[in-house]
Amino acid sequence: MSKLPLATVAFVPREVFSQTERSLEKLLARTEEPYELIVVDGGSPPAVRDYLTRKARECNFTLLRTESYVTPNQGRNLVLPHVKTKYVVFVDNDVRVSKGWLEPLVDCAEKTGAWLVGPQYFEFEPEEFRLHMFGGLCHVEKDRHGRRTYVERHDFGHCPASSVKEKFRRGETEMIEFHTVLVAMEAFRELGPLDERIMNTAEHGDLCLCVRQAGHKVFVEPESKVTYVPPKTLTPEDAEYFFLRWSETWAQASLNRLNEKWDLSARARHNSRTLTWVAEHRRFGIAQLAGLRKWLGRKLAKIVERRIIAPLERMHSRRRYPMARYGQPIRPEVKVVHAPAARRLAA
Repeated sequence: MSKLPLATVAFVPREVFSQTERSLEKLLARTEEPYELIVVDGGSPPAVRDYLTRKARECNFTLLRTESYVTPNQGRNLVLPHVKTKYVVFVDNDVRVSKGWLEPLVDCAEKTGAWLVGPQYFEFEPEEFRLHMFGGLCHVEKDRHGRRTYVERHDFGHCPASSVKEKFRRGETEMIEFHTVLVAMEAFRELGPLDERIMNTAEHGDLCLCVRQAGHKVFVEPESKVTYVPPKTLTPEDAEYFFLRWSETWAQASLNRLNEKWDLSARARHNSRTLTWVAEHRRFGIAQLAGLRKWLGRKLAKIVERRIIAPLERMHSRRRYPMARYGQPIRPEVKVVHAPAARRLAA
């Protein structure tokens, strides 16, 4: 008798489409334990759309598609009505899971009662070489001016795994990230769906704060390993979504909601830090900057970028995506492209 799955893996878009095929193929090849799979296609270009449609029929998983782009939390929420298992595990479409990644997350949740469990996160290729984080801080505190501010910090962030001498152990933490995270479905039954007004920053932090405020645990599990692989270059289709995904408007709207929800000061430092980080990340999509660094040299190019290019680019982002049009999430129309026969009969 086959073992019934405890988890549904939800494969969702993050910031580009071009990583989708490689990441999904790794997930299918490296996930051995029983699980259900739901894939969200948030307005991908024709080549990716056709690949996902073909793969859904071949591997018999549920495929949901919207013709419009979705925010990360929208994509995750689309999955929730279709989840029948005890846990849902969100995996971004630019993540390479390692062999044996899923079972430790489920085991940790089962043995600790944690509502959230994150793996050991790595970044860039080669896989499992450079740490992205393993737990961290995520809380609200008052700064020296008495202003309520959001605090977030990665533990072991951005360092070679070989440089970490201590042995990682399963344990409680304040923070995980959405690159990959197991969430107990009980959390959604008690707290409701993910906050879609938080459109592009601190979605993970908001969920961690909500879970811990409700008196439940957030854990990290070192036996589960995944690698987040950002794109080196953007295709035209990637760029169209990427610049909206990290737009000034989505970032400011997210901060407005975070500040309102957690009674944070709009003058506290987390506001400027967040907008600066988003703008710097967004500029990775500007291919011409690499040529500028080669021409001027890294040091001078950095000064030019900070003093001239950055302010102009941020102004351009605000004009391209005006708050009046893009400042509120728009509910997408969802189509079930494919679902396993058992699900169709149950429906």
